[in-house]
Amino acid sequence: MTQPLDTRARLVDAAERLFAERGIDSVSLREVTRASGARNAIALQYHFTDRAGVVAAILDKHAPEVEARRNALLDDYESGGLSDLRALAAALVRPLAAQLANPDGGPAFLQIYADLINRPTPDFGSTLDDPNASITRWRHLVDPLLAPDATRLHRRFTAILHAAIELGRRARSGPHTDDRLFTSYLIDVVAAILGAPVSPDTRRLADERDAATVGRISTGGSGEAGRAPKRGGGT
Repeated sequence: MTQPLDTRARLVDAAERLFAERGIDSVSLREVTRASGARNAIALQYHFTDRAGVVAAILDKHAPEVEARRNALLDDYESGGLSDLRALAAALVRPLAAQLANPDGGPAFLQIYADLINRPTPDFGSTLDDPNASITRWRHLVDPLLAPDATRLHRRFTAILHAAIELGRRARSGPHTDDRLFTSYLIDVVAAILGAPVSPDTRRLADERDAATVGRISTGGSGEAGRAPKRGGGT
């Protein structure tokens, strides 16, 4: 016999569903509490303190599976002595794409993850600064395969952002009978993003931006214009 979910799990499930349907910032914590069926009006605050705590709990719910899948793919990559951007693109995409078929909130998680990544200040949870996180390992493996100009223009973050947005869109439009073609094509596109050459015009503009930034620093200026992008923590 299936045991009923405890209050904390019901709050996470309710938040996951409502945040995916309407957006993280468009749902009140009171609505989450009510949708969970919790009897105590302050149950959410007791378990999570605030909205950020609820979001962290949703990410933590799915992180172990994503981490395990990505690390397994990266283990295969390293043991095979590969130097292949498509294989690394697959290691980025496939662990997340597997959540499309996860009946325990996987599609909702993908929509929430896309929301968090596609913000002026992206939120990866704690993973980007965690040296043991699979995404950190992925970044280190990708970096030697990128041209220096692609690295300074945050090509890795562009790939992460595109994958997250496309998976969130797919999750919102589902469920689908078969996600294999979608996933394979998304891997192709992510590999193309990582490997695309930087044009002379883009390189020139990046040089101008960097020179302006150095000039502002040397004169003690604090203007934002021309600074290197901060999105993705340097990814």
